[in-house]
Amino acid sequence: MPDPRVLHYWDAERFAGLWFAKNIDGADGYMWDTYLLYGPNATWSQAPGPLLGSGGTIIDTSAELRDKLTPLLKP
Repeated sequence: MPDPRVLHYWDAERFAGLWFAKNIDGADGYMWDTYLLYGPNATWSQAPGPLLGSGGTIIDTSAELRDKLTPLLKP
């Protein structure tokens, strides 16, 4: 995303994808090409929450992501 507020990280060992699949999705394997959307009041104790939306692949769900993200953006 070409937005200065967005940070991009590379996880070559897929540690994050494994953790999120298990702890957020309850699935085996790993998450990739997925968005997890949290609002400004989200906190992280055992896991981040509350989850406002998720989906993948990002290209296939980009309209849904835009619709959920737009109300959170402030000028």
